[in-house]
Amino acid sequence: MDQMSYELQAALDAVYNAIIIINKDAKVIYSNKSAEDIIGISAEAMHGKHIRDMVPNTKLHKVLKDGKRHLHDHLTIGERIIITNRTPIFREGEIAGAVAVFQDVTELQTALKELDTTRNMLSNLETGLEHVSDGIIMVDKDGYITMMTEAYARFLNADLEDIIGEHVTKVVENTRMHIVVKTGKPEIGEIQRIRGKEAVVMRIPIKKQGEIIGAIGQVMFQDVSQLKQMVERLHLAESKLAYYQEEYQRWQQSHYKFSNIIGESSQMRWAKHLAQRVAQSRSTVLIQGESGTGKELLAHAIHSASPRKDQTFIRVNCAAIPKELLEAELFGYEEGAFTGARKGGKPGKIELADKGTIFLDEIGDMPVEMQVKLLRVLQEKEFERIGATRGRRIDIRVITATNQDLKQLIAQQAFRKDLYYRLDVFNIKIPPLRKRPEDITLLVEKLIEKLNDEFGTKIQGVSPEVAKLFLGHNWPGNVRELENVLERAMNVVEGNLIQVNDLPMYLQDYEREGTIMLANTLQQEIEEAERQAIIRVLEYTNGNRIKAAELLDVHRATLYRKIEKYGI
Repeated sequence: MDQMSYELQAALDAVYNAIIIINKDAKVIYSNKSAEDIIGISAEAMHGKHIRDMVPNTKLHKVLKDGKRHLHDHLTIGERIIITNRTPIFREGEIAGAVAVFQDVTELQTALKELDTTRNMLSNLETGLEHVSDGIIMVDKDGYITMMTEAYARFLNADLEDIIGEHVTKVVENTRMHIVVKTGKPEIGEIQRIRGKEAVVMRIPIKKQGEIIGAIGQVMFQDVSQLKQMVERLHLAESKLAYYQEEYQRWQQSHYKFSNIIGESSQMRWAKHLAQRVAQSRSTVLIQGESGTGKELLAHAIHSASPRKDQTFIRVNCAAIPKELLEAELFGYEEGAFTGARKGGKPGKIELADKGTIFLDEIGDMPVEMQVKLLRVLQEKEFERIGATRGRRIDIRVITATNQDLKQLIAQQAFRKDLYYRLDVFNIKIPPLRKRPEDITLLVEKLIEKLNDEFGTKIQGVSPEVAKLFLGHNWPGNVRELENVLERAMNVVEGNLIQVNDLPMYLQDYEREGTIMLANTLQQEIEEAERQAIIRVLEYTNGNRIKAAELLDVHRATLYRKIEKYGI
């Protein structure tokens, strides 16, 4: 690597935003350290891999097809919510690749709170100025005017808009504001001659963390009976605040509504009916169903139809967060609560969901000791951060979901009976896809329509043979498996109808006409064997993913990624 390349590499690694670059084949050719941190995969491991193998729900590859920029888009990577900009890379008029620049927007929480503090300070200042009869001016540490009351501007016979940003010595005669910011010494009760009049003034330096950041001056005019309060807003701060508020509002709201739930079978109509009825209340809801049936989608829909729809919707996967981190993730912590605790502390997911809804997915995998703390939240509407000395009141609506038999877990002393009855206030069961085959045709139609929009394709449907095969398949991965199968097929189909040989090997008819259809690569065969192994172990453990990970001798996070990948 030459010196220039080395310096460019170092510069990109130092960039706060994450960066991933793919070539025209959608394979990763570069990722910086921020991308490694967010995705959780090293640059070496990502290099040369297809982007969708690294980030399954990415849309970066779409840029290669449509050649358009995708700005301010949202996606999730694990538990992180990301804002991303995607841009095609052209070389001699041809698309040579694409670049994605993205950022974890959970940090918007901190920025938004800081900006809210700024706005509150401005509001309080404005309210105070309504009741004073003084001319007030503020300058920054270099003596440039950042704020002035309208009455003071009128007294100077100047336009307020022209004053802001000018050096104070050019606007106010005999001023010493620029001197105060240098000496740091307040001047109170001084006489200053302005436009031929004597005025009593005071000048006070403004300090932050021991450093002078500006000064405020106050002038009393004997010939002015009233002062109209008008603080020139800090335009940069206000514009940033408006942007963050808009982005945060989009992020915190749920993504799906009842119209997004596909299914006209009697079982699905009943499940949606129950969900719509309970949406208007604040009762706790327990959603039960196999993996891939759409429990999270139903939780989003309940929130979207509730009186809390404009408030936060927070999702927590109780199985995906390590046991030792779950308490801090849910309840937050105070500064100094433990080694490495963030300065100022950190709010937990329950606190962030205040006035809104928290969705606890895979509630059956929550450790028993954490169940006690959740029970207190449900009973007392109160929680404590780690290291706190007193509780905090909270107003949240709790929705939980599981694919396990909670009564069986109670019998095994793995789940608290008292918590179960707190969660089971309103129970909604989503039927597996194999028990509602009449929905399969409609699901295929809607999913192909959705995938056509994502891929820019024009697939019209599936062949009669595929339709028959779909109706006969058991669908252990339910709707998630069906979508995974269709998405995979749409990446290899050559015509406008999906044929049997476009499907994964496990769905193909291996002995049709006495031949074996060798449609898959060795890698695809390995993936299919891996998928079947995971399904068998999950069936053996009755869906217990922790035990399944132990039997398969893989980390839980690895198992969760593969379950998502294979639509299990």
